[in-house]
Amino acid sequence: MLAPPCSDAPKPGCVWNKLTRLHPFDQALALEPQGDGVLLGQATPAWANMVGPFGGITAATVVRAIMDHAQCLGTPLSLTVNYAAGIALGPYHLHLSVARTNRSTQHWTFEIHQAQADGTQACVLTGTALTAARRSTWGANDLPMPRVRPPHEVPVVQMPRMVEWFSRYEMRSLGGPLPQIWDGQESPLPPESASTSCLWVRDSAGRALDYPAIAAYADIFFPRVWLRRAKHVPAGTVSMTVYFHADAQQFTQVGAGYLLAQARGQVFRDGFFDQSGYLWSEAGTMLATTHQLVYFKE
Repeated sequence: MLAPPCSDAPKPGCVWNKLTRLHPFDQALALEPQGDGVLLGQATPAWANMVGPFGGITAATVVRAIMDHAQCLGTPLSLTVNYAAGIALGPYHLHLSVARTNRSTQHWTFEIHQAQADGTQACVLTGTALTAARRSTWGANDLPMPRVRPPHEVPVVQMPRMVEWFSRYEMRSLGGPLPQIWDGQESPLPPESASTSCLWVRDSAGRALDYPAIAAYADIFFPRVWLRRAKHVPAGTVSMTVYFHADAQQFTQVGAGYLLAQARGQVFRDGFFDQSGYLWSEAGTMLATTHQLVYFKE
């Protein structure tokens, strides 16, 4: 089952498919069953990154595949995606299986395989996921949303057209933007804030929030190494984990509204660093947290 399409009246930034009239996000998530737990997908140019597709759209596709699976128990609780190699634009095969089902939790494994230049199939992505039948319990949030200016008071960032997926989102920076001068200088800010950025973000075509969308938002942050030191070194996510804290009702409350997204790096060493990210609704509800391990080249 696909998520809702764009409304009948097109909105700025919405790429229309004359046959399906689906939002570009849902076009990218479309999968065709091939039998034996294999699904055929397509990496589309609308989500192109510097190398292959935006990692967030691939993570979102896996979430959609799990939720649409006939055996799926509950809703997504966590997702770990390991980007083994660059995914090329074009077709790929998602291999999805249930590793174990318990009374209230279910464990999944998956791989993406894609044809190489020599015609052979190779694994380009691996991962695991956990779904759960949630139940109402006591709860608390020990990481409240920062006090920031509301979205309408913050100007839209004019993102450079380096990659196509930037145009899929509207971003309003509250701090920690990309460097204006790439001179290799380390940030003069104290370490606890030198790699921190914060922004309001929403889908540029007004698509409502759901589990696949939040998985994509978790990868919205540019590499922290660029902020910590203004040097445009090659960098890419090796592994990303997303923890889903919201339920469908809370997603409905957000609708197509803004999310507050905050990220910071932690340790930069030996060609790798990790970064953590947080996603809140405008109302201050913590929707998801994420952690990434990122490669960078000197």
